[in-house]
Amino acid sequence: MNHITDQAGPGTGKAWASNSAIRIEHSHRRCAAFGLIETDQPDYSVNGDCSLAQAIELNRSLYTHALPVMETLYEQIVNTHNMVILTNADGLILHTLGDDDFLEKANKVALQPGVAWSEQSKGTNAIGTAIAEQAAVLVHAKDHYLHANRFLTCSASPIFDPLGKVLGVLDVTGDKSSYHNHTMALVRMSAQMIENQLFAVAFQDAITLHFHSRPEFIGTLVEGIASFTPGGRFISANRSGLFQLGLPLSALQSHTFSSLFGLPVSALFDHYRTAAATPLALCLHNGVRVFAKAALRLSNKIFQHASDSIHRSETPRSPAAAQTPRPSHLQHLNAGDPAMATLIARLDKVIGRDIPILITGETGTGKELLAQAIHNDSPRALGPFVAVNCASIPETLIESELFGYEDGAFTGARKKGNLGKILQANGGTLFLDEIGDMPLSLQARLLRVLQERVVTPLGSAKAIPVNLTVICATHRNLRELIAGNRFREDLYYRLNGLVVKLPPLRERSDLETVVRKIVADESCGVPYTVAPEVMQMFKQHHWPGNLRQLTNLLRTGMIMTDEDYEIRREHLPEDFLEDVALADDSASQAIDNSNSAPPVNAKLEDMELSMIRTALETHKGNVSAAARALGISRNTIYRKLNA
Repeated sequence: MNHITDQAGPGTGKAWASNSAIRIEHSHRRCAAFGLIETDQPDYSVNGDCSLAQAIELNRSLYTHALPVMETLYEQIVNTHNMVILTNADGLILHTLGDDDFLEKANKVALQPGVAWSEQSKGTNAIGTAIAEQAAVLVHAKDHYLHANRFLTCSASPIFDPLGKVLGVLDVTGDKSSYHNHTMALVRMSAQMIENQLFAVAFQDAITLHFHSRPEFIGTLVEGIASFTPGGRFISANRSGLFQLGLPLSALQSHTFSSLFGLPVSALFDHYRTAAATPLALCLHNGVRVFAKAALRLSNKIFQHASDSIHRSETPRSPAAAQTPRPSHLQHLNAGDPAMATLIARLDKVIGRDIPILITGETGTGKELLAQAIHNDSPRALGPFVAVNCASIPETLIESELFGYEDGAFTGARKKGNLGKILQANGGTLFLDEIGDMPLSLQARLLRVLQERVVTPLGSAKAIPVNLTVICATHRNLRELIAGNRFREDLYYRLNGLVVKLPPLRERSDLETVVRKIVADESCGVPYTVAPEVMQMFKQHHWPGNLRQLTNLLRTGMIMTDEDYEIRREHLPEDFLEDVALADDSASQAIDNSNSAPPVNAKLEDMELSMIRTALETHKGNVSAAARALGISRNTIYRKLNA
């Protein structure tokens, strides 16, 4: 089974389009081998009701989990002259949803329940070709082998069962004039959603791990899911899990929890026996660090520790635990930079005082890391820490994600409803990242929650009390957003009890210590070091991606190291080395162009430029050292030199 090759994110990029064209060519060859002629009239015969009923019963799990997803998908394409189709593994249509005007056309070519759309009977078509190729396929207009079907445009994705076998197909078909390039992405994401739901209920008496390199993605469509026996033997993984593990399903069959994550399975039980509220940090066999939560389905009893955090937050600490001082997580972030030390000292004074905190700073400076440290040092540390990125959730979903909803609140809603992030954070901390991107319409509802300490889920008339601390973060200028009527002024003043600004990495004086800490945190115990030449390059770089860029760079470097575990120049990505070379060229050019001191009547700008060039010459082109000597940022130097 090789559906791992179809894991790359949904879209219609050049590589994907090229693969699709190859699949269409392969299909046309198969159709010719079947003896089909392009002008043939397709076989439109419908199986009897008994056969359809039997097919649905044989595919009951697929049918049950797919229907709600189909309804949600249809809501996204309604009134576009399209229909949503579910088939079994043979291409037999089990269920359809569609616009009435297109359904009439569809019935003429038997796009209806009970009809099989295999390549053998209908020629090249998205359903049959997706089954044959075991990959998502777009078949548009003349791509269809039979002339009779060329008025159609079809986007289909196979649905794999938890063991990697094709279980069915999800398809969107419409008139060729209604083609939209985003349809395939919607179909593929919806198919993966069905697969994840099937995977979640597939294995009893098993350990099911939900993991991702970014903890906020656990519980989303892109999370990796892998199941193991109670003894730790690997059973299976979903598409994203296979992609993150970097191995095909056949190769993973010989692995164990320990060989994949570098930890005995007993440690997983120990972690949950202590009722830990935060995700477990693990290191994959390939060196990539991930965060994980586990569902332990043992002896038919489900222990979903990841969702028990609200109850855990209500459990008082034992006297022994209260007497044991916990190490400060905020102080762990203090690597010696004066600006960071001042920021941490200010935060220490307000933690636990019910004062809202607003974290500002450039993208990648570690706002969520700081928020997590604030939570861990607060009296709510045993409660949940729930992070929400307001910029990454579609505007149509953010309301239900934040406030939750009741059963039947809208089409496609989960049975028994959804708790919502605010209620999930009850007793702990809610971290709203990129608060400046929250839709204006929802800001009033958030303000009410903060003022009245109650939340009302969608579809419910009941207001539920909540007790939480709110930390917000943004890289935007909220005052400018207020002036442009894109952010509520009353919400702004409710959120900014204490405003702290994280300094960009290029302005921090503790770079060497930061590098050592990141290496230690990411190394899984391996004694990695950084070569002096590389450390010097780090000091000269302007770090547009800040800590996030540095962390990813070090992760890559650690994976690429040799047996001595030293990160050297040859272990760094090419784009980083190119950036360093460009910066060196700019500095050298500035020195070469340096002239004598400007005359007394020179302009202020010329005098500034002369001082910068003199500092660069004094410090032999080291931009960081020159910036420190002048008391300005490295970005200012680059801007002045390139003006």
